[in-house]
Amino acid sequence: MASPISLAIKLKPTAEKLVKQGHPWIFSESIEKINKPGKAGDVAILFDQRNNKVFGIGLYDPDSPIRIKMIHLGGGAKINEEFFQKKIFEAYEVRKPLLETDTNAYRLIFGENDGLPGLIVDIYNNVGVVKLYSPIWLPYLKMLVPAIAEASQVESLVLRLSRNLQKMKISFKEGDVLYGNFDNHTVTFKEYGVNFQADLLLGHKTGFFLDHRANRHRVGQLAKGKTVLDVFSYAGGFSVHALAGGAKEVTSLDFSKQALELAQQNANLNNHDGKHFTLAGDAFELLNDMVKHKKQFDIVIIDPPSFAKSKKEIDVAKKKYAELTTLGIQLTRKNGLLLLASCSSRINADEFLDIHRDEFDRLKVTCQLEEFTQHDIDHPIGFDEGAYLKSGYYRIS
Repeated sequence: MASPISLAIKLKPTAEKLVKQGHPWIFSESIEKINKPGKAGDVAILFDQRNNKVFGIGLYDPDSPIRIKMIHLGGGAKINEEFFQKKIFEAYEVRKPLLETDTNAYRLIFGENDGLPGLIVDIYNNVGVVKLYSPIWLPYLKMLVPAIAEASQVESLVLRLSRNLQKMKISFKEGDVLYGNFDNHTVTFKEYGVNFQADLLLGHKTGFFLDHRANRHRVGQLAKGKTVLDVFSYAGGFSVHALAGGAKEVTSLDFSKQALELAQQNANLNNHDGKHFTLAGDAFELLNDMVKHKKQFDIVIIDPPSFAKSKKEIDVAKKKYAELTTLGIQLTRKNGLLLLASCSSRINADEFLDIHRDEFDRLKVTCQLEEFTQHDIDHPIGFDEGAYLKSGYYRIS
């Protein structure tokens, strides 16, 4: 792979203004001048329209509509091992408080929000997963790996690649071990003392969804003696915390039987006296059936996958969130708790809460929004589009 070269770039005035305000993305149509053709990972040096001074640095991505991804703002910088090491150690400092809570799985690098766009690093106990969403990082992996290993003190690092990278002809492949040895797919880790295991090579994203950790912990604190329904449970994150917190009975519902097997395995890793039921099938159908049979729970958690992956899916997504809100209200006992969550970044927090309000009003059900949460500290929000996760805790009266 050829070494990265430097590109001199000037942006259109509106784009320059946005970048100076901290926006990390530069689209192809925002580039006014570039001195030569660039390849993935080339260093894009941004020159000010008026005084010709360097005001920022990005990495060039010729095959993406987001042509430049920002890694430094405010003058020039040497893009070397020290530069990346500083960013990685700064990110680690933000996460440190988590490690004092009997937790050893966390997101060390959250892409743009940590100044490293298209790069995710998740740590599971003594194994780290480096996930790349852009080829811009391929020339820098040798610089990144030692710093990641040193900051996190892991014994091994494995590589995961986004779908588009898996299709490209590159010198790395999905599952490559970048550091140490990693023979086993699965690793056991803990969140607030609750045990889980994840398949780091075959599981979704990097093996587990770490972003909901604080909400799972909260549910665990509220679950003692309660009946709990966990919809779109995947590997049972909420279910397992509820059982470990003393829930009387937990039902994990998911379309995937395989995911429910994982949920059961995770439940078995912890001491609990509650009953754990699993239910496989379409959530909308199963919930409607429960409503028909007048089934109700003390705590209902509805945390669906992203319904709006593109702009054109937003209206359908809003209808689905409304339908799930209605079903959740009907399935939650009087004085019970309904937790409604969304990971669709295209639907903002206000829109999400408005959907809930409309459904409560329509059904003439009174409730109190006890808590509204966003990301845990290992998922810092560095720019508007970086905020995707939102959760509302409703007490039904």
